[in-house]
Amino acid sequence: MAEEDDASKTEEPTDKKLNDGRAKGNVAQSQEVKSWAILLGGLATLIFLSPYMADGVGKIGWRFIERPDAIPLDFEHLRIVTLETLTDLGLILAPYFVMMMILAVAANVGQFGFLFSTQKIKPELSKISILKGFKRMFSMRSTVEFLKGIVKLCVVTTVSLGAALPLLVDLQLIPQVALPHTLDRIQLLAIALVTGTVGVMTVLAFLDFIYQKKTHIKQMRMTKQEVKDEHKQQEGDPQVKARIRKVRAERHQQRMMQAVPDADVVITNPTHFAIALKYELGEMDAPICIAKGVDHLALRIRGVAEEHNVPIVENPPLARALYDTVDLDQEIPPEHFTAVAEIIGYIMRQRGDLPLH
Repeated sequence: MAEEDDASKTEEPTDKKLNDGRAKGNVAQSQEVKSWAILLGGLATLIFLSPYMADGVGKIGWRFIERPDAIPLDFEHLRIVTLETLTDLGLILAPYFVMMMILAVAANVGQFGFLFSTQKIKPELSKISILKGFKRMFSMRSTVEFLKGIVKLCVVTTVSLGAALPLLVDLQLIPQVALPHTLDRIQLLAIALVTGTVGVMTVLAFLDFIYQKKTHIKQMRMTKQEVKDEHKQQEGDPQVKARIRKVRAERHQQRMMQAVPDADVVITNPTHFAIALKYELGEMDAPICIAKGVDHLALRIRGVAEEHNVPIVENPPLARALYDTVDLDQEIPPEHFTAVAEIIGYIMRQRGDLPLH
């Protein structure tokens, strides 16, 4: 079933799919990049901070080498000496560990930016399922990670030892050398080992980062149905949108019908078009359209106008022209001023709003 699901996921993940996954902490990340960053920081520490660290460790060591007989052996003094020694070592190594923490965070930020999500640590029953645990253990991804670990171990060991071997030729002479020289030799040996490891990890981290990116995109692929469903969610279900448009149209028509009784005149086709106009002398620059419609809606406008004794004027060319050129609650276009003014002027004179001559 899982193979069938994977086979049906032929579509590239959408931005929404990737963003939803990111919100849940599901992003492409390479542990090799993090390891590489930490090793690089370790190499920088050895090169720039090792003299300071070696000097500090040497001073701590001399406490026990120069006068070991001066160290009291009772429990209380041993506890104090141990605590002081560990504190001094902690202060010496603190810059190294702080740098490692910063580099580990920077490696993740560099891969997928700033991200905080608790989704990955939420308890889920599927994570403690024995069956799913076996599937994850023997999955293709686990197999690839296992083989990658073996190859990495072999390559890193070979290269690192190759870089360090020239420094091990006189290893047997180290016990005869003074402690500061011994620490210098250990520093050089450590730098050689870490340099070889960093060189190999640079290549492995780059390749693994590309692999993890491609694997993540493959895992996030979608079926055609998932793409359609997501499109519906974003754009809206066509049936729901149609119902919303219908409700809006009904409310719109209801508001128009309520405005018709306030019209000064309704110009009709006589049956196919109806436009209700309102004009208040001295307050409006031009008549405005407060309702318009065709066919069934035109008949409704005409019927409401008759019920409320609103004058109805049949002028097919003007009715069609106004319907095509004027929107609701808008003034009529200037090219129709003369024709409409004659009609409204006649009606106002009949009502007594204007003198007859």
